[in-house]
Amino acid sequence: MMEPRENPDLFGHEAAERTVEDAIAGGRLHHAWLITGKEGIGKATLAYRLARRLLTRDGDPNDPANPVFRRVAKASHADQLTVEREWDERRKRRRTDIVVDDARDIAGFLRLTPAEGGWRVVVVDGAEHLNRNAANALLKVLEEPPARAVLLLTCAAPGRLLPTIRSRCRRLPLLPLGDADMRRVLAKILPEQDDAALIAIAAGSPGRAALLAEEGGVAIATLVDEVLAAPKVTITRAYEVADRLARSEGAYSTFMDLLRDRLGAAVRQAARGKQAPLMGRRPLGEWGEVWHALGRLQDETERANLDKRHAIVAGLDLLNA
Repeated sequence: MMEPRENPDLFGHEAAERTVEDAIAGGRLHHAWLITGKEGIGKATLAYRLARRLLTRDGDPNDPANPVFRRVAKASHADQLTVEREWDERRKRRRTDIVVDDARDIAGFLRLTPAEGGWRVVVVDGAEHLNRNAANALLKVLEEPPARAVLLLTCAAPGRLLPTIRSRCRRLPLLPLGDADMRRVLAKILPEQDDAALIAIAAGSPGRAALLAEEGGVAIATLVDEVLAAPKVTITRAYEVADRLARSEGAYSTFMDLLRDRLGAAVRQAARGKQAPLMGRRPLGEWGEVWHALGRLQDETERANLDKRHAIVAGLDLLNA
């Protein structure tokens, strides 16, 4: 799948883009925007699109042939800085946090005079991953923003941000894509896939659809449904599921994400008085805590690189009364 900074296309978020366009046209562009929404929904794609809009003086900023587009795509534009979790070469994945040195780079960057006489634009991709020191460093910038500078923060979990950071940003929430927009995206990025099956489990997120396709998400979703439909998950069955998922590096995260999604949907269905087979295992009031416990288990396992096989067994045991 194309990297967000290289992507010229935006699907389903035209209203959010117009909000920023109207602010630019009205001369009231806020110095910091908090772009929120689910993982893979297009937050970073929109952020880089807005960055190109501010940095481009001539031509279409979303034309891949435009020099500004090419420089932003290659991370070589002198007036655009990206702060995100660094790549851990040893573990072959991104680091857990955005650290304070990365956040301090923002202040130094914004103190410089714009190289091309226009705006300076910072994209903080995944702001929920700022550790406390990094968050405080960013807050100092937001408290005294320099002129002709814009910060674009993407965030899948705004509740993790300091309230003072949220209060200094203008919120730009992105909603999940509808089925029609999802079909348009998938026709472009995954033309060989069964888009109906992916749309059903991707929850309006193109990025998630791509990940699910890569990790065999449709088959994993079927496995999740089987587990939830069973009267009880025996220890033998739990280890069978764990062994099956252990064959793929990303299958653990996919399974846990889908498990929590299905559980959350079942709880909402039961709360509306509709039949949900899973609910018979526990009183309805307990399922919210199970949902949170699964989230904590997943987060701790991924952050500390713990044994995913044991985590799956522990997670499935949480479903039992």
